[in-house]
Amino acid sequence: MSYETILFYIDDTLLDFKAAEEQALSWLFQDMGVEPSLAVKNMYKEMNQGFWRDHEAGLLSRQELLDNRFRLFFAQYEQAVDGPQTEARYRQYLNQGHQLIANSLEVVTNLSRQKDLYIVTNGVSATQHQRLTQSGLAPYFKKFFISEELGVHKPMKEFFDIVFAEIPHFDKEKTVIVGDSLTSDIKGGQVAGIDTIWMNPQAKKAQEIKPTFQIEKLTDLYQILEEF
Repeated sequence: MSYETILFYIDDTLLDFKAAEEQALSWLFQDMGVEPSLAVKNMYKEMNQGFWRDHEAGLLSRQELLDNRFRLFFAQYEQAVDGPQTEARYRQYLNQGHQLIANSLEVVTNLSRQKDLYIVTNGVSATQHQRLTQSGLAPYFKKFFISEELGVHKPMKEFFDIVFAEIPHFDKEKTVIVGDSLTSDIKGGQVAGIDTIWMNPQAKKAQEIKPTFQIEKLTDLYQILEEF
């Protein structure tokens, strides 16, 4: 299959979100007087992932998620915090994290010479713009499609309808999405009727949602695309 258009997710596909999150949580928890231990961070991440799953399922709006996740988390420590203010402080720390996934800049640079590359993300607009710019990835993409700006999110078909309508000479058969989330990126690609590539560095087993391809590292894309 000769793909001409490649849709990339950002976090844990091109940028190391886990590293950025670890750094931001450590700084935030210290500010709030909570020891940033592994157990505490894992408790937050489990709660946060549940919120994002609810968001993807349409049960929770993005704004409700952002306004309440830290309020509910710190309530477990009998701390009454202002949700939006705490989110803003966390966001300030998170925006500083733009660690690259191994070989991501090289792969994106190479692919952009022959392919049309686009960003598709459910992330917060200001954060994603800043991280893509600071990492050096931004110039290689034709456009960023960010749920906050579109008003709909992955895996909704409406998200991809907007994306497809804004890509010149769009051809579904020549388009593929690359991302690390089965429930957002891979399911979204399936709903939209395009091929999918699951970024799966830990070689996990896909259960209900089956990607077209899967890779353990970004340089594996070369073999799938058969261009380099």
